[in-house]
Amino acid sequence: IIKTGQEKDGYLTTWRTIDPAKPPADWVKVIEGKRWESLEMSHELYNAGHLYEAAAVHYRATGKNNFLNIALANADLMVETFGPGKIETVPGHQIIETGLIQLYRITGKENYLKLAKYFLDGRGNHSSGRSSFGPYAQDHLPVTEQDEVVGHAVRAMYMYAGMTDIATIYQDQAYRSAVDALWQNMVNKKIYVTGGIGALHRGESFGDNYELPNLTAYNETCASIGSVYWNHRLFRLTGEVKYYDVIERTLYNGLISGLSLDGEKFFYPNALEADGKYTFNQGSCTRQSWFDCSCCPTNIIRFIPAVPGLIYSRQADTLYVNLYAGSQATVDLNGKNLHISQDTDYPWDGKINIRIETDKRERYTVKLRVPGWARDEVLPGKLYSFADQVKIKPALTINGKPEKVTIRNGYIHLNREWEGAQQITLHFPMSVRKVRANDAVVDDRNKLSLECGPLVYAIEEVDNQNFDAVSITGREKFTVKKQDNLLDGINTIIGRNDRTDFTAIPYYAWSNRGIGKMRVWLPENL
Repeated sequence: IIKTGQEKDGYLTTWRTIDPAKPPADWVKVIEGKRWESLEMSHELYNAGHLYEAAAVHYRATGKNNFLNIALANADLMVETFGPGKIETVPGHQIIETGLIQLYRITGKENYLKLAKYFLDGRGNHSSGRSSFGPYAQDHLPVTEQDEVVGHAVRAMYMYAGMTDIATIYQDQAYRSAVDALWQNMVNKKIYVTGGIGALHRGESFGDNYELPNLTAYNETCASIGSVYWNHRLFRLTGEVKYYDVIERTLYNGLISGLSLDGEKFFYPNALEADGKYTFNQGSCTRQSWFDCSCCPTNIIRFIPAVPGLIYSRQADTLYVNLYAGSQATVDLNGKNLHISQDTDYPWDGKINIRIETDKRERYTVKLRVPGWARDEVLPGKLYSFADQVKIKPALTINGKPEKVTIRNGYIHLNREWEGAQQITLHFPMSVRKVRANDAVVDDRNKLSLECGPLVYAIEEVDNQNFDAVSITGREKFTVKKQDNLLDGINTIIGRNDRTDFTAIPYYAWSNRGIGKMRVWLPENL
């Protein structure tokens, strides 16, 4: 089907092929109906990037090259069309860069890699006389001079992911310094407690530093997906645990909230507060089945099958266990197979059973990630902190024998000879924690949020007739209650103080029982 829409020279943008006078949206400006004439918003290069990503995954999964050949023909056209002495411009919406790099990794063709770097190097450079796409499209400065996350959040995430790929492949220190500065700005000043990013509806963009409104929060689902992709690349570049702390926070909260429990409806934005009246979701107060621009539904559907690839990582003779989820995998470590499986109820329970099997006696290092919340960190950076003092002591046994837990750089290191089947039991005690935001976040002043394990909680009107009276007094008694028949099975938090009782549910599950009020940040009423 895809091949039938491709022109002989590899061009593939079906609406322009069918009728260039009728673009799919009114924000795509048609001048003469020619190719590439309105790259700021035509999405010709953006769609190509998704094509390359899909073709690369299809090839790796099946070994078949029929889809890959379609992508390669299109990429060859891009190489012929763009670059020095050709069309000298940059994409209006980034992602072709990471797509080209995917094709480079498969084929080894350096022209794809060079074009990806050309597109990145060209941002903020207008010496050819081209018009600037401005901060909205991160085209205001050369990428290596950017140190604040600005503009359209999805564009930004895809660009930073591409920059991280370039930093990795070329060992480019300027690119590496830039992505580090950008990440530090995001986690210290521009990320929500749910991991969501991109505060403003206007331009679907980042706001100013510490501008993190709750009722009008945008937090596009696609931006959360892009953040996971970027942070995963940063981890692969550095091996630092902090990037997985962002990934886990985003996965369990600000990303999966974009999908209804039945998998049929979607949030485009992901607000942290609702009054039951404000139609924040493209004209609706709740999730919708489709949108005029349905990037979020299709993106989350393509993302979820990729989650298993985030659980484990490897380097030489070291296996990283970065996420805890029921799973099994066979991992090649220095040419030898290590078989690993997990059995766990995480995130509802902090007990994880891990089974490791080797074909023969070998020395490996297994690194078990200690989640940020279990290291007394809400998120990396100084934007959020726990308001209570709870000492979490992870427990570890191997084949039933208690082991001393030593945490280095966010991981429990198990360096030993492995033979046959070995059983690891890991336990991270979970309790209800209160979180405070940096006082510079105006919307969160004198408020606290609640979480348990990796999950951020919210109160909904449907559970709390006294919704507007709910507050945190500092004298609460919290009970975590397992409720298998509520919202497909969740743990609720029951809070009781001398003013009121309330029930909180995991944030991701809100708005699955009709329209109503919701709040993540609760007033502090000492």
